[in-house]
Amino acid sequence: MLRIHFTPEDLARTKISSAPHPMWEMLLSLYRLRNRQGDVVFAEWRRSVAARVPASTGLLTDLVPPAGYAADFLTPVGREGSLAEGLDELRHTPKRRLRTDLSVLAGDRRLPSWTADLAEGRTEVLAHLADAIDRYFAACIAPYWPRVRGRVDSERARQAKLMADHGFERLLGELHPTVRWSYPVLELGYPVDHELHLNGRGLQLVPSFFCWGMPTTFFDDEFEPTLVYPIQHRAGWSAEDGGRRPLAALLGRTRASTLEAIGESPCTTSEVAGRTDTSLPTASQQAATLRAAGLVSSRQNGQSVLHSITPLGQALLAEAQ
Repeated sequence: MLRIHFTPEDLARTKISSAPHPMWEMLLSLYRLRNRQGDVVFAEWRRSVAARVPASTGLLTDLVPPAGYAADFLTPVGREGSLAEGLDELRHTPKRRLRTDLSVLAGDRRLPSWTADLAEGRTEVLAHLADAIDRYFAACIAPYWPRVRGRVDSERARQAKLMADHGFERLLGELHPTVRWSYPVLELGYPVDHELHLNGRGLQLVPSFFCWGMPTTFFDDEFEPTLVYPIQHRAGWSAEDGGRRPLAALLGRTRASTLEAIGESPCTTSEVAGRTDTSLPTASQQAATLRAAGLVSSRQNGQSVLHSITPLGQALLAEAQ
């Protein structure tokens, strides 16, 4: 659980990022590239960029494991929020920062030998790392950046209107499905227990395209307080022609039928089986898979489990029409 502690000054200084943050999107896309979480949204993108990933991306994956902590210094927070600014800040990362982050990273895995030179702040190593990020971004993210920016801009506009119409508490209360807001503490789902005391600095809210599942933040409280959280997506966003794909082609016939059945109205596992003409174990398994993909939600309802479609599931059904 992530617990963010506010003061009245923090509420006044909290703001929504004006655009997607290239360094955060770069880092989070590396997770999407190497695991199947969010497959319904990102699998097509992953397939399309697989042959274009530069060999130098190995430097990045040494510092960004398939899951868990990634070095904080890879996502510097600048005034402009541009890729060029982020790369420039990375090239000038202080030795103390490098050693701190690499020490945390080494607690979970054995680091390759080249990171010893990185820990010493070698200029040429930092330059190689920045160049690797630049090449990876150009090959795998830049071709899709207008779509990434468009979706993040839409989410930012929605949240700005939400705050204008209903106030700041409503905005915080709808940031993420796991959120619990009770002043002065905002709680969100997080892989580990982490306390973030804002101490009057405010909070930078960063809606992110490549973030999936839980929100994320810096491990070290020394950085500007930042909360990066996932936006809503639509499947098939990376298709070159922007065309729609049949639902069965995306999910498989049985899973597509299950999503359509739950989309009709909330229903129990037995009702899913009846609507799809499948067995109870099959209906339960398909609902669990859809739930893991974020397309349906499930809750206990007496002796039964009631399944409901999520906004992402609704968007996927709409795209397939």
